Amino acid sequence: MKRTLIFVFIVLLGISNGMAQDCLLEQKPVNDLVQDYAGVMTDGEEQGLRQALIAFNDTTSTQILIVTVTDLCGYDKAAFTYELGEKWGVGDAQFDNGIVIMVKPKEIDGKGEAFIATGYGVEGVLPDAIAKRIVENEMIPHFKQKDYYSGIASAATTVMEITAGEYSADDYGGKANFKNFLPFAGVIFIFILIMIVKAGKTRKYAATNGMGFWAAWAIINASSRSHGGSFGNFGSGGGSFGGFGGGSFGGGGAGGSW
Repeated sequence: MKRTLIFVFIVLLGISNGMAQDCLLEQKPVNDLVQDYAGVMTDGEEQGLRQALIAFNDTTSTQILIVTVTDLCGYDKAAFTYELGEKWGVGDAQFDNGIVIMVKPKEIDGKGEAFIATGYGVEGVLPDAIAKRIVENEMIPHFKQKDYYSGIASAATTVMEITAGEYSADDYGGKANFKNFLPFAGVIFIFILIMIVKAGKTRKYAATNGMGFWAAWAIINASSRSHGGSFGNFGSGGGSFGGFGGGSFGGGGAGGSW
């Protein structure tokens, strides 16, 4: 009986150790800014995002990690994302300017989770309330349609634009308030005309690259609004990521579920 109990204990210990080893938080960081463990993106989509984030890191020193997972290792979405950013050292050690965009697809266990965690150094430029809006406005609507790439690309584009200073967090927050746009009806009308013209280009790009319209729209829109396309161009290209810099996280950010 005693030997049986010892055997069971050893087996359970081995299972526990195996589970711990499988947990992403316990794994050695991989020098890659896009890690699609849940398999929700194509190779081409991953590579496009990767090159855009590498260019953004090279230009601003801000590191944005995109990670999709199948397991939160027993943590809630916030704690898991903070821990991942902290343990892996996302961001520069001097500026703590790391950001982690985490997604766990709903199809894994019936509950979708998304969270944006911000390092100490970017909490001011990307406040919790804005991170929450990005999750709710840019990510979840696409995720509900099982279009994970479009949601991730849209969130990454918005985060890059805000942290690079193309517009402020307040500007982004104001976009949700229609009243702010009423004095600029003429500008909006012209903008709509431009978007109609761009739609033709988007459809052609989508057909050529075998992707959905809104995925192609996110790529083209990001490219046109970036600093000369340096970090918003979600296309193939050169460049390599040198590794995480040892940044720290203090609990900033927000998320959502669907």
